[in-house]
Amino acid sequence: MRMSDLVAQYILEILEQQNGSAEIQRNELAGNLGCVPSQINYVITSRFTPEQGYIVESRRGGGGYIRISRVNMDRGTAIMHIINSVGNNLDKATAEAMLNNMLGRGLIEVLSAKIIASALSDRTLTHIEQDRRDVVRADLFKNMLLALNS
Repeated sequence: MRMSDLVAQYILEILEQQNGSAEIQRNELAGNLGCVPSQINYVITSRFTPEQGYIVESRRGGGGYIRISRVNMDRGTAIMHIINSVGNNLDKATAEAMLNNMLGRGLIEVLSAKIIASALSDRTLTHIEQDRRDVVRADLFKNMLLALNS
């Protein structure tokens, strides 16, 4: 398992134990996990975003902390939030990460995620010009999520 996966898993366990809200000290967490503090930053900025249902607050200084809170939304609101966060372009890696997060949060079923991933793959979009694929992928993703949400 990669270090970023271990960090994310550790933070998720803390969130679970503390009812969806955790206050951590970056340096202390890095020391406990045997990684550098910048890896903690990377994981938090890439896996604990508003699009993924989290609010992150930080305070710098000697007593500084990072507070991560899970936002509780109903399924429909969460999917609409994801749709609104996509924008005009969506690369394959980001689409896959969003699908995995949606699966992890129970917002979509495995079969739906597989179908969406297949439709958004570079193989499916092979006849679309390279510079247009991310635009088409974003439109497809948003429309498929809208269909799931109706």
